[in-house]
Amino acid sequence: MEFWGKTCLSLVLTLGDFVRFFVAILAGLLRGMDRFGRREMLSQMFDLGTLSIPVVMLTGFFIGAVLVIEAYPQFHALGLASRLGSVTVLSVVKQIGPVLTGVMLAGRVGGAMTAELGTMRVTEQIEALRSMAADPVRTLAVPRVLACLVMTPILTVFSDILGIFGGWLIAVHVQGINNDQFWHFARVGVDIYTINTGLIKALFFGLAIGAIACYKGFRCGNGAQGVGRACTEAFVSSFIVILILNLVLALLLTNIYVMVWPNQPPIL
Repeated sequence: MEFWGKTCLSLVLTLGDFVRFFVAILAGLLRGMDRFGRREMLSQMFDLGTLSIPVVMLTGFFIGAVLVIEAYPQFHALGLASRLGSVTVLSVVKQIGPVLTGVMLAGRVGGAMTAELGTMRVTEQIEALRSMAADPVRTLAVPRVLACLVMTPILTVFSDILGIFGGWLIAVHVQGINNDQFWHFARVGVDIYTINTGLIKALFFGLAIGAIACYKGFRCGNGAQGVGRACTEAFVSSFIVILILNLVLALLLTNIYVMVWPNQPPIL
C-alpha cells in the first residue's frame, strides 16, 4: 500500500507540475515571440519538418501498402474488393496517418528536443537565461512547441498522400483491382469531415509532443544518465498521450459529426 501511495502521489505531483508548465507555454504563445524566438522557431520547423519528411513518407507508404495486402483477402471473399479504395483512404486519413506521424515525430524529434534542452539544463544554460531576467519557457519552449504545432499537420498530409499511394499501388498493380473503381470509392468515402478529423488530431498530437519534450528537457536529472532517462520518458509519455488523445478525439469528433449531420452518420 505504501508503494502504491507513493506512486500515486508522485504521479499527481508530476501531472500538476506539467500542467503549470503547459500553462506557462500557453501564456508565452499568447504573448508572442521576439526576434530570437521567431528565428528559433524557423530553425526548429526546418529540423522537425523538412528533415522528417523522408521518414514520414516512407512510413506512410509501407503502412498503406500493408493495409491493402492484409485487407484484400477478406474483402475479395465478400465480393467487395473494389471498396478497398474507400477503406484505404478512410483508414489512412482519419487514423493511421496522424497517429503514425505523431509516433515517428515523438521518437525522432521529441527525443532530440528533450536531449537538447536537457543538456542546456545540465550545463546551467537555462539558469543563465533566468539570471539575465529572460523567461526560458518563452525563449526555448514556446518556439519548439509552436514548430511542432505547425509542422505535424503538414507532415501528416505527406504521410496520408504516400499511404494512399502505397495502397493504390498494391491494390491496382498487384491485386488487380480496377483503377477507376478504386478512385471512385476513394472519392465517395471521403469528405471534408474526414480530412479535418485527421488534421485536428495532428494538431493536438503536435502540441502534446512539443509540450512533453520540453517539459522533460526542463526537468531532466543531472549528468548524461539523467538526459538519457529524460529522452526515454519523453518518448514513452508522448506515445501514451497520443493513443489517449486519439481515442478521446475520435469519440468527440464522431459525436459532433452526428449532432451536426444526424441523418448522415460517419462512415467507418
